[in-house]
Amino acid sequence: MTIPAVTISNLTKLYPVPMRRQKVVAVKDLNLEVPEGQVYGLLGPNGSGKSTTLKILLGLVTPTHGSSKIFGEDSRDYRSHREVGFLPENPYFYKYLTAVETLRFYGKICGLGGKKLESRIDELLELVSMKDARNRRVGGYSKGMLQRIGLAQALIQDPRLLVLDEPTAGVDPLGSRQIRDLILELKSRGKTVLLTSHLLEQVQEVCDRVGIMARGVMMREGSLADLVTIEGQTEYLVENAPPELAAKISQLVEASGAKFLEARKPQLTLERVFLEAAEAHNQS
Repeated sequence: MTIPAVTISNLTKLYPVPMRRQKVVAVKDLNLEVPEGQVYGLLGPNGSGKSTTLKILLGLVTPTHGSSKIFGEDSRDYRSHREVGFLPENPYFYKYLTAVETLRFYGKICGLGGKKLESRIDELLELVSMKDARNRRVGGYSKGMLQRIGLAQALIQDPRLLVLDEPTAGVDPLGSRQIRDLILELKSRGKTVLLTSHLLEQVQEVCDRVGIMARGVMMREGSLADLVTIEGQTEYLVENAPPELAAKISQLVEASGAKFLEARKPQLTLERVFLEAAEAHNQS
């Protein structure tokens, strides 16, 4: 049996309120599993608990209750992070370093060196389409370029799991599309990606599974196809159908000579699923 890339069980995080005898619930009884080799989107409005969940998984915050595991290892154990690459929402790089120097710096932190590191740097600059800017100082990069270098540094040690916190935040549409294509490329290489994003259309393009959080609670979770499918309805796509065929499509499609192309479930947009989940929580 394949071990999931991420397993979160009954996770709860409470933060004390200064000067008061009460606590804020950041995450409550969260259960989550990310299969290896998939792209998982963790969605939710500000304050929903997404960032706290990622911080717990990365060992930056200690949970109040529950557990989180990376490929079966407790995420509180630093050794579990050897297989993880992380891109924060607003990555900081030394502005006076070039792309090559930046990746070399992070590579050495990860224990790489020599020809292996230099070869890895060339490979990653090619992957993120930054070869032409390899010797430019990072301080002159656009937001999209910074995010792509951020992805490269997150991949420097060739991790099995990539955690991306708002990878397209502040990036223009072209840069956002490039990052989307990179995520799909990483998936094709067998990487597992856990990401948060407010760009629901982009999430719908890249994710296999989605979890929607609100006020620390998981409201909806499942495969993307299951979440956006409208149950109890079926669409028929017919080519060259005469107008009168629409009234009796199921009985006449074959007899009419029209070509039956596809039967499928009509779908909501991921944005609609997200808004319905958030509204349901506010009403409860």
